[in-house]
Amino acid sequence: MNNRNDASRRRFLEFLVGSPLFPYVAIPGAAFGQRSLAWGADGPPAPGADIFAAAQALNVFDLEEVARKNLPRAHFAYLATGVEADATIRANREGFAKFQIRARRLVDTSRVDASVKLFGTTWPTPIVLAPVSSLRAFHPDGDIAVARAARARNHLLVLSTLATASVEDVIAARGAPVWFQLYPTADWNITRALVKRAEAAGCPVVAITVDNPTSAGRETAARGRRLDSRDCSTCHSTEPGGFYRRKPMFDGIDTTKLTSTLTAHLTWDFVHRLQDITSMKIVLKGIVTAEDATLALSHGVNGLIVSNHGGRGEESARSTIEALPEVIEVIGGKIPVLIDSGFRRGTDVFKALALGANAVCVGRPYAWGLAAFGQAGVDRSLEILKAELDITMRSMGTPTVQSITHGFVQRV
Repeated sequence: MNNRNDASRRRFLEFLVGSPLFPYVAIPGAAFGQRSLAWGADGPPAPGADIFAAAQALNVFDLEEVARKNLPRAHFAYLATGVEADATIRANREGFAKFQIRARRLVDTSRVDASVKLFGTTWPTPIVLAPVSSLRAFHPDGDIAVARAARARNHLLVLSTLATASVEDVIAARGAPVWFQLYPTADWNITRALVKRAEAAGCPVVAITVDNPTSAGRETAARGRRLDSRDCSTCHSTEPGGFYRRKPMFDGIDTTKLTSTLTAHLTWDFVHRLQDITSMKIVLKGIVTAEDATLALSHGVNGLIVSNHGGRGEESARSTIEALPEVIEVIGGKIPVLIDSGFRRGTDVFKALALGANAVCVGRPYAWGLAAFGQAGVDRSLEILKAELDITMRSMGTPTVQSITHGFVQRV
């Protein structure tokens, strides 16, 4: 009987390894021949196996598993997808293992202060909610639930151009200004309208996405759509500009001729044009090299987000945590540098802070929480990440974010 079970397990694993969704399938350690004395021969339960309420989640991966169960296949695949073989998504996670934390002892960490300052505003945590589009695909309350969770724990929130709630409604739900992420369009009049609306609503910062020139090659998303038998024509209109008419930020804008918000047409001239029409701080989201960081300084940019779009914009197979040091070296503290892509643990956040980042943006973890339990799930994802960061700061001898210096991390 045991031989038959082992053979079945091997066949199942062979099937999973060949699946395009393999990087997102959580498998207990026992499946790879690892055994735990605490759990016996079968190993521990898979993450999220017995989670029925947000408070029961022990880490953000628990929320991911509940989200996987709750969402239609196409929606989860859209959330999970990278480009082609998803190598950049894997690299974003594997990159953290290339850095070790050097713990210091005999430091009073009975009180931990994780606050940071960005453009004159102090936040109690360096964990920022990254822009995620189409959040109502994961829960009916979408961006409003996320904004309310951000308000409850006082996190900075960055709103996507393709949000499913207006910037005005999100700011009202957040109870404070949010940053606005801009997908530039090829139509300057549309871009200008989006920027002016965000500025009028009170957004102090516009973060221009510069790392998403194409949506081609997203094989995991395509395979997920094939597995989904629902009629999706109501939400995914084929009429010219129909997709954008369903996005509140495009209310009152003629989108008939708008076919894409991708960034293949962008040059530094676009940054200058934007500087001429807005008083908002301008942050570039997607800078991953010293060369472009140097250019950003020369062109008067106010801040950077080191990002590869969570692995969705390129198949470089290079993690953002590995790209961060060269950007930090060039910037030299002249402007704020944030980072995103692949952050799942408090130790991940700590490593980025030690390498010089001013703050860390997370996207998928709170989207998993939203899909799993609505606002309560978003709240739990933020609670977990903040608690893990606090634990790491205490364990490593760093009572403040300012005390997390480069000496606390080493490259393996």
